[in-house]
Amino acid sequence: MAAGASYLVPAATVRAEQEIKRSRFIATVGRASDRTAAMELIERVKGEFPDARHHCWAYVAGGPHDGADVGFSDAGEPKGTAGKPILNVLLHKGIGEITAVVTRYFGGIKLGTGGLVRAYSSSVQRALETLPLTEHVEMTSLAIAVPYSMESSIRNLATRYAFSIEGVTYGEAVSMQLGVPRDLVEEISGKIREVCQGEVHFS
Repeated sequence: MAAGASYLVPAATVRAEQEIKRSRFIATVGRASDRTAAMELIERVKGEFPDARHHCWAYVAGGPHDGADVGFSDAGEPKGTAGKPILNVLLHKGIGEITAVVTRYFGGIKLGTGGLVRAYSSSVQRALETLPLTEHVEMTSLAIAVPYSMESSIRNLATRYAFSIEGVTYGEAVSMQLGVPRDLVEEISGKIREVCQGEVHFS
């Protein structure tokens, strides 16, 4: 998927719980558009379960396939047994702007390295099964100036091609600030040129 294209993001925060060998695993998954938002979600979950032994987490900031900022933590579990497995599940799902926290209440029985990886991975997968998704479309600004006679044509195009008119200034020409899906800039610019028969200035 190209950078700037639309992608799926969480539409809500969900939680799933399972017990494995007396240890309780509580997975919380929600939307976080950047690292700051991810850390806020992680801290909020820690505050909900202050007496838990571990709060292992991972996040994917931005789109899922465009070299997005990612982060993870084993939070005291053996290295590589929690944070990275959680991140791998998130990346495999191809969902953007997502953070997962798995809270563990230790039940007294050690699970071993493989057992921990499976426990943390499956906990996140359980939560993802119930996660509602919505489409996120990255927008960019496009400034144009057109003759007064073309304003209604641009407004009609906005309805047909799902871009927004964010501002209009009336002077010698009609200056319009448009919000356009980033992956449709060329197509929409071409349509504008077409309806205006070349009488348009892009800035």
